[in-house]
Amino acid sequence: MRMRTCVSSMAAGSSMEWLKSVKGVILDMCGVLYDSGEGGGQAIHGSIEAVKRLMDSGLIVRFCTNETQNTREKFVQKLRAMGFDISVSHVFSPAPALVRILRERRLRPHLLVHDDLMPEFDDVDTSSPNCVVIGDAADKFSYQNLNEAFRVLIGLEKPLLFSLGQGRYYKETDGLKLDVGVFMKALEYACDVQAEVVGKPSADFFQTVLNDMSLQPHEVILQLCSGSGLWPSDEKHPSVRADGYVDDLAAATDAILTNH
Repeated sequence: MRMRTCVSSMAAGSSMEWLKSVKGVILDMCGVLYDSGEGGGQAIHGSIEAVKRLMDSGLIVRFCTNETQNTREKFVQKLRAMGFDISVSHVFSPAPALVRILRERRLRPHLLVHDDLMPEFDDVDTSSPNCVVIGDAADKFSYQNLNEAFRVLIGLEKPLLFSLGQGRYYKETDGLKLDVGVFMKALEYACDVQAEVVGKPSADFFQTVLNDMSLQPHEVILQLCSGSGLWPSDEKHPSVRADGYVDDLAAATDAILTNH
């Protein structure tokens, strides 16, 4: 899957001709729309108006997040309180995608997730677990809870671990925080198992979004992070090759709408 990609600070003199073929935009959320932190975080300057401009332009706009500290509904409520006009149906997050997988494969998870995410699993059978699910559990990533997840995994004939994302760290207003990928790797190492990642950067996850948009990868631009995010313009990301660099979503929107 090859979607056009923007990350942080527009490359001088780079050709933006390819933007003319763009029919849709997928926006990351934390670091693009807002910075997380105390009180729910704060909108990044210019991002509220940029989202409105993209939606008013006729482009198909969807939002992706690896947010796993809250339900999708409460997450959208938080963003709407900041001023974003976003519908729940246009936001794609790992937990609902994983619930579908659990049902299809008739799996019963042991859950190591944030307390505020638990309502996503209300209708999921968690008795006699035959797999382990971890998300960004924050303070619940204690030794006791990690060891309990380890014991469930190591006790299974065929250990099965699902991770709601695989980020290393993320930014909040008070600094950097360890993300779920760090704890995923610990369980992988301890149990000699490879986790199934649900969420970014899984190709299946993005394909679900593209299906909803009824577009092909080459028709969509993906904005991964802004200048306030964690990928500075000189960082060579192992799996993402950017077609352009922008300082923030407002600059990306200017480039898209000027060249579209």
